Amino acid sequence: MNWISIAIIAYLLIALAVILDKFLLSSKRISHPVVYAFYSGILSFFTLFIFAPFGFRWVSLGEIFGMIFFGFIFFVGVLILFFAIRESETSRVIPVVGAAIPLVSLMVESYFLQQTFSAREVFGIIILIFGGLLISFDLPLRLGKKKFFTGFYYSIYAGFFLAIAYSGFKPFYDNYNFPTVFGWTRMGLAVGAILLVLVPIWRRLIFKSIFGFKKEKKKNIRTGNLFIFNKILNGAGSALTNYAIAIGSVTLVNALVSVEYVFIFILALIFHGFYPQIFSEKNKASDLMQKIIAILIIALGIILIT
Repeated sequence: MNWISIAIIAYLLIALAVILDKFLLSSKRISHPVVYAFYSGILSFFTLFIFAPFGFRWVSLGEIFGMIFFGFIFFVGVLILFFAIRESETSRVIPVVGAAIPLVSLMVESYFLQQTFSAREVFGIIILIFGGLLISFDLPLRLGKKKFFTGFYYSIYAGFFLAIAYSGFKPFYDNYNFPTVFGWTRMGLAVGAILLVLVPIWRRLIFKSIFGFKKEKKKNIRTGNLFIFNKILNGAGSALTNYAIAIGSVTLVNALVSVEYVFIFILALIFHGFYPQIFSEKNKASDLMQKIIAILIIALGIILIT
């Protein structure tokens, strides 16, 4: 199997995971994004045991703290992303996050590394901004009505924190193997999950979910199984993406992320037929055309800047 096929399968798995995120959060099977992020972060702790036989190793204490710190920043981005997914249509949220990440990454690199932009990159940035705005607006625009979809600002903030995390991961990946960096950064997610307990209102939500497990045991077991399956999908998708990058083109694998948006768009429409109250996708011809055009524009922008 060539690296393009592997990348497409990876993005399909990640798209399925995003759709399941939406289902679990919006169906009230998991009561709150904070609770969902808590269990996601705690589950990340077991990454150490999974990667231990595959080259995971100890590094200097300073580098361990650095990887854990950026893993924590990644956790913050994921937490905000869960809020965005609960609030709005996944087919809008994920492309906006996907547009924000390379934009913020380029800004970070230009500020800290004094990198200058080529004409192609500047054009790509403009295209990304335009595509992100196009998919964000509820058309037609009307005076006095909210311009952006619910969850738009969550999507931007999520993209910001995820971009900072990815930029922080890069130097470590340049110096260490994948199991080492992935394992230590996942510890940052576990730390983030534990720190959620320090916020009183969130602590009550988390403890309520833990101690309320036995009240509806069968339903909670099914939810738990679905949650673990979802995390396996996400983990497999991430691993396959990195493998595709290792044997193929970094630029083209990153550009193919637009395929993930298409998968999410199609899956959301399919699930809308079964769970219209959860997947509240607008399916008018004009809405569908707006999303398709915006996804194509965002894909072009990603290709130009990667």
